[in-house]
Amino acid sequence: MHAIYGALLDDLTAACHQHYGGRLVSLGVFGSVGRGAPHADSDIDVLLIAEDLPPGRVRRVDDFGAVEVAVAPRLAEARASGLYPTVSAVLKTPTEVEQGSLLFLDMLDDLRLLHDRDGFMARTLAALKARLERLGAKRIWRGNAWFWDLKPDYKPGEVFEI
Repeated sequence: MHAIYGALLDDLTAACHQHYGGRLVSLGVFGSVGRGAPHADSDIDVLLIAEDLPPGRVRRVDDFGAVEVAVAPRLAEARASGLYPTVSAVLKTPTEVEQGSLLFLDMLDDLRLLHDRDGFMARTLAALKARLERLGAKRIWRGNAWFWDLKPDYKPGEVFEI
């Protein structure tokens, strides 16, 4: 991975600790940056889990703006070196994470945790992985994309839970 991405992740982690303080539960990157295979224009896909987030997506994104301002100098440095990353954040509370999300399927193998208080997100993903294994679920790659066959022995009308 290009060194600038490492510096960006260090700055991002520090900015999240500064802004969210003790409310920060977990912070990770996923997608190509999480896999350690970013391209020149890769998003930095971030999962941020914090207590007491403002209600609503718009207010949460506005609040996360303080983090984006803090990493702006490093993003400018990246652009000057021919890289064009942007930060794309998924912002959730611990309660929302416990309710589940299909997005977590894409994080099972790709999430790189930068902070994980008491192993919260690691445990969440381990439990999801265990449920998928019980179902016999498979991640199927086609070229550079994938899809999930969540229950290969599914029968029409059958109900199952992930």
